[in-house]
Amino acid sequence: MSTATVPFSTRIREASAVQHQAAGTSAFMSGLLGGRLGLDAFTRYTEQLWFVYAALEGGATGDGLASDPVAGPFVRPELSRTPELARDLAYLRGPDWRRDLAPLPATAAYAARIEDCAAAWHGGYVAHHYTRYLGDLSGGQVVGDRAAKQWGFAHRGDGVRFYAFDGIDNPAAFKRAYRASLDALPVDGPEKLRIVEECRTAFEFNRAVLRELGELYPG
Repeated sequence: MSTATVPFSTRIREASAVQHQAAGTSAFMSGLLGGRLGLDAFTRYTEQLWFVYAALEGGATGDGLASDPVAGPFVRPELSRTPELARDLAYLRGPDWRRDLAPLPATAAYAARIEDCAAAWHGGYVAHHYTRYLGDLSGGQVVGDRAAKQWGFAHRGDGVRFYAFDGIDNPAAFKRAYRASLDALPVDGPEKLRIVEECRTAFEFNRAVLRELGELYPG
């Protein structure tokens, strides 16, 4: 089957499958999900997520991406994670959670790349949006459930609110609609290839963050 007849959502998933698997099976995530790392490691991971999603959602609002023909269909309020991350961090770090909060070098580079795409290349922004939010609605649910059990958080409560998409009643239907939006992207073939490559890049950025966390928490 030629690439012209394969849905873009399928192409983008298959093209980044290797990077996706590598990120999900990193030493840090394996240690976290396997119960070999403590709450401090989970907190540090949540801190890094804050910077990534602040870049994703700050760009979506500050640069008017919601009205953009390429990025706009993906900017959905029910996906917003920064309010939930703020609640999680207040629970994990206390009311002054913003004090001394700093990204790891890999996280800073990741957030900067997202901000650059949000400002100048909306197809690239879609690539980063896809790798994060579709992952949150899929494998991310395993992370949230495992963390709640390991550290005694209420299910979908403080500490793991990031993983609870309360505004999405039917995640499976939402993901189908999201993939349909990918298939309908108003861009040409060469631009789709660039977006696919940026998806791979996004996973590499994520792997770099997990690698640095793994160096801090070897488990």
